[in-house]
Amino acid sequence: MENLYERLQKDVRFVEGLKACINCGTCTAICPAAAFYNYDPRKIAMMVQRKDEQELEELLKSDTIWYCGECMSCKTRCPRGNTPGLIIAALRGLSQDMGYFIESEKGRQQLAIKRTVGDWSVNYGYCLYLEGVGTDLHPEQGPVWDWIQKNWNEVYKRIGANYQGDGPGALRKIPEDTLNEIKRIFDVTGATERFEKVEKLSAKKAAELKMDIGEGRTSEYFLHVYNTNNNKHYRS
Repeated sequence: MENLYERLQKDVRFVEGLKACINCGTCTAICPAAAFYNYDPRKIAMMVQRKDEQELEELLKSDTIWYCGECMSCKTRCPRGNTPGLIIAALRGLSQDMGYFIESEKGRQQLAIKRTVGDWSVNYGYCLYLEGVGTDLHPEQGPVWDWIQKNWNEVYKRIGANYQGDGPGALRKIPEDTLNEIKRIFDVTGATERFEKVEKLSAKKAAELKMDIGEGRTSEYFLHVYNTNNNKHYRS
């Protein structure tokens, strides 16, 4: 049976992301996430180089691997050609494959990502689907956004968008044949299987917490993972 490090080595992102870390800390100095979170990409690179299985499992179950914003600033500065952002992407994939993501607060929020950006991409062809961005989950949008949502056609007609219309133009309705192509891409690349795994394992965690997993973005468990913040993630 393969150990965790051997599984990591099969991920092309890990292969391309880790050459030979010299622990200089340049990646940490430029990392936006490291400025706010208890996060250090240099330490991540050193941890995976040690190949310690117990340490690696703890990392996969932690919040740490979910702090990275994947901006890839680290790639531009590393003197040895490493890319901690790619290492993190590989670690996230392994955490999902092993089911470890449900053990951390930020990991459990993968369900929220799947049910918003993920489902919107497949069902509507937009990673940001305006009808889904309401002030119930995004109160920072304010009352003006509530008004816009009630007057979509008038507002977007004024700015030249083809809102939910056929043919070309911003915010156009994506044709069914194009949506079918997107779904096939998700099937072939393993994204559909990954989504199903996130749902299945999230349901397992919801059962442990005695919460309703439901569907969509109004279930008890969804709102729990979406809103929970233990405030232990930030630099003091």
